[in-house]
Amino acid sequence: MDLRIFTEPQQGATYDTLLTVAKATEDLGFDAFFRSDHYLRMGAADGLPGPTDAWITLAGLARETKRIRLGTLMTAGTFRLPGVLAIQVAQVDQMSGGRIELGLGAGWFEEEHKAYGIPFPKEKMARLEEQLAIVTGLWATEAGKTFDFHGTYYELTDSPALPKPAQRKVPVLIGGHGATRTPRLAARYADEFNIPFGSIEDTERQFGRVRAAAVEAGRAADDLTYSNALVVCVGKDDRQVARRAAAIGREVDELKTNGLAGSPAEVVDKISRYAAIGTQRIYLQVLDLDDLDHLELIATQVQSQLR
Repeated sequence: MDLRIFTEPQQGATYDTLLTVAKATEDLGFDAFFRSDHYLRMGAADGLPGPTDAWITLAGLARETKRIRLGTLMTAGTFRLPGVLAIQVAQVDQMSGGRIELGLGAGWFEEEHKAYGIPFPKEKMARLEEQLAIVTGLWATEAGKTFDFHGTYYELTDSPALPKPAQRKVPVLIGGHGATRTPRLAARYADEFNIPFGSIEDTERQFGRVRAAAVEAGRAADDLTYSNALVVCVGKDDRQVARRAAAIGREVDELKTNGLAGSPAEVVDKISRYAAIGTQRIYLQVLDLDDLDHLELIATQVQSQLR
């Protein structure tokens, strides 16, 4: 099982905090550091000192780290024009030496759009499909040739389709719980399919839909990597688990039901249950970014048992 660290900086984090966590992620042997792409805090968090931009953050981390992969869960399709996004991701991939992955979603948090004057269209999924076609089409265009796209929402004419990423193909992540359009988009464009905060039963059901959609699209179902994103709260004992749960404003029982919480043995057991239904990778949603001892405990007591 591949474990990755996943952060939610809109809840309150500076770039320096994210850099510290990313370096700890690398030093402790985790495979990757991912972050959300939001501009407004959620729930009771104060969100101070304010949001950081996902791709500016990843550009900085690309130069400050050496091994870990870097990416988004998920970049909001409403935030960026697809041609501009293709340039941004390709540039950051070059800056990292080929360690970038793009999670791209339709966008959903209407309040942050209102707060920062970002249009929030009704037809988000149809736009996402065109965005995926454009971003992947630009990267796949042979050097020296041009790319054209004529869709309902976007028009590109004689694009030089530059710059190119350092990787031959930047991995694309698509995720969600939608029963029809989401599996179809994943089958066509994704290298990885991610279920955010889903139960084992819901995960198994959605993975089955994606696998079936892949076969229908002419791909082998195993061409995709299948992953989950789950909140994590691990402690050496019950008191430490309770303290960490309180620090993020959650209840222990709820975290054990909906995430990965408890002792290292409990968390390893639950991860093993996800692995049994096809999960190959888990993004550990770390909500207290100042608790680096938490990351060390996960690395030494959980990750070490899954290799």
